[in-house]
Formats: sequence, structure tokens, C-alpha cells
Amino acid sequence: MAQWTSTVGAAQLARQLQAQQPRPTGPGGRKPPAYRALADGVRLLVLEGRVPVAARLPAERELALALSVSRTTVAAAYEALRAEGFLESRRGAGSWTAVPAGNPLPARGLEPLPPESLGSMIDLGCASLPAPEPWLTRAFQGAVEELPPYAHTHGDYPAGLPALRQMIAERYTALGIPTMPEQIMVTTGAMGAIDAICHLFAGRGERIAVESPSYANILQLMREAGARLVPVAMEEGIGGWDMNRWRQVLRDSAPRLAYVVADFHNPTGALADEQQRRDLVDAARSAGTVLVVDETMTELRLDADVAMPRRVCAFDPAGSTVLTVGSASKAFWAGMRIGWVRAAPDVIRSLVSARAYADMGTPVLEQLAINWLMGTGGWEQAVEMRRDQARENRDQLIAAVRRELPEWEFAVPRGGLTLWVRTGGLSGSRLAVAGERVGVRVPSGPRFGVDGAFEGYVRLPFTVGGPVAEEAAVRLAAAVELVRSGAGAGADAPRSFVA
Repeated sequence: MAQWTSTVGAAQLARQLQAQQPRPTGPGGRKPPAYRALADGVRLLVLEGRVPVAARLPAERELALALSVSRTTVAAAYEALRAEGFLESRRGAGSWTAVPAGNPLPARGLEPLPPESLGSMIDLGCASLPAPEPWLTRAFQGAVEELPPYAHTHGDYPAGLPALRQMIAERYTALGIPTMPEQIMVTTGAMGAIDAICHLFAGRGERIAVESPSYANILQLMREAGARLVPVAMEEGIGGWDMNRWRQVLRDSAPRLAYVVADFHNPTGALADEQQRRDLVDAARSAGTVLVVDETMTELRLDADVAMPRRVCAFDPAGSTVLTVGSASKAFWAGMRIGWVRAAPDVIRSLVSARAYADMGTPVLEQLAINWLMGTGGWEQAVEMRRDQARENRDQLIAAVRRELPEWEFAVPRGGLTLWVRTGGLSGSRLAVAGERVGVRVPSGPRFGVDGAFEGYVRLPFTVGGPVAEEAAVRLAAAVELVRSGAGAGADAPRSFVA
């Protein structure tokens, strides 16, 4: 019986390998042999989670043809990977990726560290802040008081609690975007919302246009749903959306869906202006593309002088072209898994019908807690606390990075939770692996791209401040030195740091 659970095509693997930056040369500036460079490249993809463990690799002849190298080079690279424990093979079953004993399994996304690791590892992988107390406790106290009437029902509300749907609709209406409760579905976080949308609109093989870079976990969700991702390059820094590129991609590729984060984009922090929003909606409507707008960062304006443009759905108030996704997870707390979709009533009905075969509904108590916050003014006060904390963390982290890593380049975002950093010509993937050795966990740029793009970047979140931010920058500088010395991606590199 085969031991592999997925496959990686030769063309896909070749693109990922060719997008990697070269490994630093050894003593005397000598380059490693071709087979050694190939083995290192495959191992790095496995350690980064961009090639899954237990994925069947292409046959030697197929990969050699895709890379324009000799079959002997590929055979030697595979043999080196087998010797190091990163590849297993069996006659008739092929070769598949593995990790040696004692090595942690790589994460495919940006999952938080387990609590037992937090004392020794600084986690810059997850862009989430602690809960804004006392508002979390007050919200659940208020929810418990309102729970008894619901406890006498079946508790199954596939579209969401009517009271919360009404509350969310009223908040959009107050923004000048008339909205009925029938245009709202409450979901289990923004991920649950986008997963439902992808399954309804984009079957396997359908094209989805995405920003490049974009939010790593959403990209992975779409890949696992079988979508064909069509990247649309963002402008440099926080310049945002190149509308000429978007019009061309939507016209030429005719994607079924397009996914954008228009408010303090993850990971770059860019904010789309009002004209870009209008043009994007017009281009999607003309192409027959459904535009999915992720608003999870929209309330995280960190600088008071930023003038927020109208929501994207203001340019499609009926919700026939724009599907808006919101969430409490970024603005309030990641542990509050409440999200929502705003769309046309017929779209909401279709999403609700399809949900019967997924998660059935969202927990009642959490919905009551969010409804209590939004109805009492607690939401605004909690979000203001969140802004203050993120702003302070941003300023302290940026100061520490500028001091310890002056060669790193970035544009300071005016909101959101992330800093998109160019790493001075070093490989972000190798920095991520080296960071594990010195006690800092950082996601590399390729996690936010398609097929290995953004190797020269990392993403830093505004989740640590003060002495922890300073120590994180010191450890990142140590990781840089490991990579420069050539030790940052060695065979013994991927050990979790445990004090």
C-alpha cells in the first residue's frame, strides 16, 4: 500500500524550486553541487510546509525534464534526501516526502504555537492579540443572562441568531449601506464564511483571482478546495491595487471569484482608496466575477488622521457582485469565532442551504456575546483598546527592527496588524527555519504568494511590544547571521527551540 497521501507535479515543484533564492555559498565562494542544491531546495520546501509531508514527488525523469537538468542530478538529490530522512521510497510506489525522527511536522498555515511552547519561543506567526478585557468577560456575562429563551429551543440557527443578523444589518445601514437581516449570514469566523463561499461558487478547477501577496490561510483554503489561483500583483510598499492589472486578469482569465482585502491588507497593510474600490467593483461586474471582500481588518485604523473610504459594498449595495466578509476575530479576539457574510438575499439563502452539509450553524453563546457588545457600546470601547495596543506594538516593533536589522526595508502601514518586510536579499524561507533554532517563529514570504513568490520577504505582526519586541528583533538578527553563514538551512536546522 502506498504511503503517500497527496502528489506534487513536476511543473509545480520546478516552479517552487526555481523561485527560491540561492543558498549562501560556502568557504571560498564555491557553489554546492547541483544535486546538493536540489536536495536542499526540496528539503526547505518540506520544512516550510509548502510541500506537504507524505506527498509523492515526481519521477526522476519527469523532474529532470521540468528543471532542465540530468536525471543523474535528480537521482543523486533524491538519494541525499533519503539518507537525511526527508524522502522515503518503495519500488512500485514511488518516492514521498518525510521528516526525520525528532523534527517537528511543518505547519501548512500559520497556526498558533501550543501554549507549552510560548515560554521559550517568540511567536510572530499568528497576527492575533490577547482578548481586550474586561470586555470579553462582560460580553459572556451578558450573553449568559440572555441565553435562557434560546435554551428552550433546538439551538440550531443556520443563518445565525435573528437578533445578531438584525444588529449587523443595522450597522451597515448606519454606514449608508441599506441592509436587511436577510442579507446577513452569521458564520464560524471569516474562514468559515470564505469556505462556504468557495464551495458554493467555485468548484474544483474554477479560477479565483487573488492579490499577490495575500493572506496565507485563505490561499491554502482555496488550494485545498481545488481552486486554480490567478495571482494579481500588488504595487510596491503600501501602494495597493494596480487596476490595469486587475482589469486585464478579470477580462482575460474570467475567474469565477476574486478575493481582496481592501482595508489594511494582510500582509502589506495597504488601504484601497475610494476610486480603486469603485473601479474594482466595476471591473468585476463587467467580467461576471463575484468579488469577495474581506473586511476583517477594517476597524483597525491605527493612525487617527487616516480618512477611511467607503466600504467596497457601498458600490454594490444590493450585494449581487460584492460578497462582504466580516469577523470579530481580528478586531476583538481570535478566540471569538464569529464571522458574517453580507450579500444579496438569494445568495444568503443558497449559502444557508449548503451549510446543512457543513457545520450546521455557529455557537449560540458566542453570537449572544457579540450581539451584547454591539448593542451596548462595548464593541467600540473594546476595538479602541485593540487599536491602542496594536499601535503601541507597531511602533515598538518597528523601532527594534530598524535598530537590529537596518538593511531590512518596509513601508509603515497606517492600520492593520502586519508589517511586510523585504529581508535585504536573504531567503525568507531560510530565515524562518533559522528562526526556529534561535527561538523566534516568523512566517516567510512564500506562504503569502502562489508557487514560491516573495522568497525575499517575511511578515511581522503587531502582536508583541516592549522588551519582547526588542528580543524578537535580536533573535531575528541572530537568524540572519545563521543564514549568512550557510547554517540556516542545514540538515540539522529544523529543531524547535526549547529552553
